[in-house]
Amino acid sequence: MRYSVTATAVAALLVLQVVMLLAMFTQAPPHPPYVVAPFGMGPFLGVSLAVCVAALMRMPGRSGAVLALLAGALAMISYGPQKWFDPAFDEVWPAVIAAQLATLFIVIDVVKDLRGTGQGA
Repeated sequence: MRYSVTATAVAALLVLQVVMLLAMFTQAPPHPPYVVAPFGMGPFLGVSLAVCVAALMRMPGRSGAVLALLAGALAMISYGPQKWFDPAFDEVWPAVIAAQLATLFIVIDVVKDLRGTGQGA
C-alpha cells in the first residue's frame, strides 16, 4: 500500500477514539464527559470514527489523504496540545502522545507524498 504510514496512523487514531467512546459509555475513569460545548461527545466521536474508516477505505488516493488529514484534525480536538495543560493529563498522557504522534505522521507522510510525486495523494 502506498500510504502504509498514513493508514497505520489513521488506524491508531481509530483505536484511540474507540477506547475513548467505550470509556465514556462505561464511565471507566478517566472518561470524557457526555457533553463538551458546542457538541455532545458521542456524536463527535462517531464523526471522528467515520472519517477514520472513510480515510482507510479511500487509500491510496487524494481523497484518502484529505480524509486522513481531516481525521487527524478531528483527533486533535480531543488529543491536541491543549491536553498538556488538562488537570487529568497524568491519567491520559499515553493516549494524548500517541494521537499527537499519529497525527504528525499523517501530516508528514501526506506532505512528503505531495512534494515527492507532484501528483497529490
